Amino acid sequence: VSPLHASASARVPSLGLGAPRASLGGARPIRRSIAQRVGPCGAREHAPAGATMASGAPPAERQKGASDGPAAGTHAGGVVVLDYGSQYTQLIARKVRELGVYAVLLPGDASLERVKSHAPGAVILSGGPNSVHWEGAPTAPEGFWEWQEQEKVPVLGICYGMQLIVKTFGGVVKPGDAKEYGRMMIHSEDGSGLYEGQSLEQSVWMSHGDEAAELPAGFTCVARSAQAICVAVENSSRGVYGLQYHPEVTHSEKGMATLGRFVLGIAKCNKNWTMQDVLDEQVAIIKAKVPDGAHAICALSGGVDSCVAATLVHKAIGDRLHCVFVDNGLLRYKEAERVMAMFENQLHLPVTLVDASEQFLSKLKGVEDPERKRKIIGAEFIAIFDTFAKGLNEQLGHTPAFLIQGTLYPDVIESAPPPGSGMKHSHTIKSHHNVGGLPEGMRFELIEPLRWLFKDEVRRLGALMEVPKMFLSRHPFPGPGLAVRIIGDVTAGDALNTIRLVDEIFIEEIKAAGLYDKIWQAFAVHLPVRTVGVQGDQRTHRHVVALRAITSADGMTADWYDFPAAFLRTVSTKICNKVEGVNRIAYDITSKPPATVEWE
Repeated sequence: VSPLHASASARVPSLGLGAPRASLGGARPIRRSIAQRVGPCGAREHAPAGATMASGAPPAERQKGASDGPAAGTHAGGVVVLDYGSQYTQLIARKVRELGVYAVLLPGDASLERVKSHAPGAVILSGGPNSVHWEGAPTAPEGFWEWQEQEKVPVLGICYGMQLIVKTFGGVVKPGDAKEYGRMMIHSEDGSGLYEGQSLEQSVWMSHGDEAAELPAGFTCVARSAQAICVAVENSSRGVYGLQYHPEVTHSEKGMATLGRFVLGIAKCNKNWTMQDVLDEQVAIIKAKVPDGAHAICALSGGVDSCVAATLVHKAIGDRLHCVFVDNGLLRYKEAERVMAMFENQLHLPVTLVDASEQFLSKLKGVEDPERKRKIIGAEFIAIFDTFAKGLNEQLGHTPAFLIQGTLYPDVIESAPPPGSGMKHSHTIKSHHNVGGLPEGMRFELIEPLRWLFKDEVRRLGALMEVPKMFLSRHPFPGPGLAVRIIGDVTAGDALNTIRLVDEIFIEEIKAAGLYDKIWQAFAVHLPVRTVGVQGDQRTHRHVVALRAITSADGMTADWYDFPAAFLRTVSTKICNKVEGVNRIAYDITSKPPATVEWE
């Protein structure tokens, strides 16, 4: 990687700135199905700490200016995942990529031509919040099954995808009274194509209310749950397979083996996905998007995402990239000083520090709604970047037209439909400052080179570009900063200083215990709650703070870290002794889902 040229970092003063397809075959009964439905596959999708979820309400349109995904057809023989709205459809793509095979997500109602343009070696139909019985429930693209039969492209349906297959080919899907949610054992049939090489008994993660009551002609049930419900089907002569459970989540113990059997064993997809491919492709995309002579601004946060994004873009356009680090008054303890030192001493990045803390905090004063906080912060960032760009124009004679951000797949997934234009079957969880928090009509064109990657992939990409490990191993920190870790008004009382000190003690104790690299993210949350305590033989009425530490592979799902009781006791004692205004500590033991990582 060409090194980014070192320069003195300047400190700038605060700136004022449709109907189901016809049946394709006859049906035969599997088992008796009973009528009352609680929910279809995904309509009440309960997920483990290996999956995230969607509720099925129509989301907003995709954020204008998002970077293009991998070019269609550039990874022929990979996997197309048709997205029917499950919030953890992205895990399917991630698991396929872990197999070394390229995977791209398209909306479930994408045109057949769009599917064909990727020349897939296999297609996977995702889960989702709909029932195949509902009016307007998504179906496969028009002409899809005729194309699949002609080209002999293997297809795997997962959850809703399996039910769609069963119904389309003439089988019967009915609401079942034996709902299956959570971890369950299944028994597969010996000789099954999907389960070749696997044990007959395995634990999987279920999340469905509807079930296949009668299979279409040519299909065989190759696995059943403990309740005798058919949970896997195959029609090997047609190359169509289905799973009623979610192999993509970590709680399906052999899920990766089953996906691998389909992708590599049955479909024989090409191993065509490496981080070098990503690097080469994104450099080419950025060069094509930023014309000669054009400049770009990169918003650095000190985290791995923006750091890797900046390194990648610099590789493409060199010194036409201008990096800015904004102190918005919502940073952690001594964060600005520490981050700027790392930029200068480790990455040798030419970074300008803008102190805009008063600007941000004045706009946030009295604001309690988390979405309003995110919108305000997003708008202020853009105002600062705009002013910074005008300053560069005076210095260089060039006004940067592009804004680089380290947006990742999970950021987009939680903010809007899954990446890829036109996806409309999933539900917004919260707006992300890089996505839903940016104002309409901003004059920059966004470049998000990491938009199609998960956090673990970003770290691998950074390592490939020789980004120092101290950056790659840093815990994520949200763009809105402490604004989403202080519940309510961030300017109320001494909340900011309090949470900074609490967070510093917590993180330093984690590092001292040698646990930092075992934890995905750890932080403190300031609660708008006071409780009675006794400190120094006196009655106190002070704040409660919550501590949160999670483990995760990609940020889409997470589990809470199980600290030893002695560690929590030590941390609690130090915080209460050293941080004035706090007399009670709570530890968050909620996984994602049902919670998100951040509290707001």
